Amino acid sequence: MKRKETALSACVRKTLSAYFDQLDGEKPTALYDLVIKNVERPLLEVVLEYAQGNQTKAAEALGVNRNTLRKKMQECGLR
Repeated sequence: MKRKETALSACVRKTLSAYFDQLDGEKPTALYDLVIKNVERPLLEVVLEYAQGNQTKAAEALGVNRNTLRKKMQECGLR
């Protein structure tokens, strides 16, 4: 049975298709890292906003521990 595509996965699919169209014959490299780096910061920003800056609540919503959240925030240049 085929799973129904979510709006988020449809957005990723559309954006990646456009990315491949723009490569103009160039080979993509480090695509996984590219996607993660472009998704991680807005994910953290939105979840932190949802949690009203409460890192414990944000970490719970993300399913990570607070230290991991802090590390990811630092890597993304977030306070």
